[in-house]
Amino acid sequence: MRFDIITLFPEMFAPFLASGINRRAYTSGQVQVHLWNPRDFASGNYRRVDDRPFGGGPGMVMLAEPLAQCLAAIRSARAQADTDGDGADRGGGEGVPVVLFSPIGQVLEQQAVAQWAQSPGAILLCGRYEGIDQRFIDCYVTQQISLGDFVLSGGELAALVLLDAVTRLQPGVLNDAGSFEQDSFSPALDGLLDCPHYTRPEVWQGHSVPPELLSGNHSAIARWRREQSLRITAQNRPELLQQAQQQQSLSPADQVFLGHIQSSLKTRA
Repeated sequence: MRFDIITLFPEMFAPFLASGINRRAYTSGQVQVHLWNPRDFASGNYRRVDDRPFGGGPGMVMLAEPLAQCLAAIRSARAQADTDGDGADRGGGEGVPVVLFSPIGQVLEQQAVAQWAQSPGAILLCGRYEGIDQRFIDCYVTQQISLGDFVLSGGELAALVLLDAVTRLQPGVLNDAGSFEQDSFSPALDGLLDCPHYTRPEVWQGHSVPPELLSGNHSAIARWRREQSLRITAQNRPELLQQAQQQQSLSPADQVFLGHIQSSLKTRA
């Protein structure tokens, strides 16, 4: 898997690539990350990558030409890497998706992350300033992604989020291969939120660990965790429960438990 990142601030990625559990995937080359600065492809003594917007207004707009030159170099490098490799299709050349992080993009969710985790990677474009010349977007960008209804100073943090979410799903990256299967939104949880977790000591500041987790009864523990997942989802993200019900993912026992929760919530209201 290979990600090529177009960014004016490549130094922002260095600590991330060398820290945490995910660094295993980067140091081993399991997930390759290549950083490209469009300033290296700008012309003139000042290597300018932005200019004032037509029509006036605040801020600056990233120029299309340095980005186009940078993209051409990336595609050439990816195509050459495929040629020099084992012949496997890694989306080199023209076929690799070009992703822009933008407020108009589709909000990134776990299902999309799982799809990216099975892909050959992508070219990630990190915008800055007031944005990017729309002509470049129209010509080259194939997908736009948003992290939510808020605005960042640039796309670098969004690119880091996508990298982190995708890399942790790669085989061997996490210590326990089943860790991500118990994450919130995972298919193993039917897309619901994860349950609470506890560790030692058994009593902390007068608060005890739920007795079900100390029982040694694996069936009771599994049921407690499922019920807590249902409870937390019902209280915080009820739309996820609706999706699970539409997909007929909930068992009869789940439905009974949800009925008790809904009655309790109505009583409190």
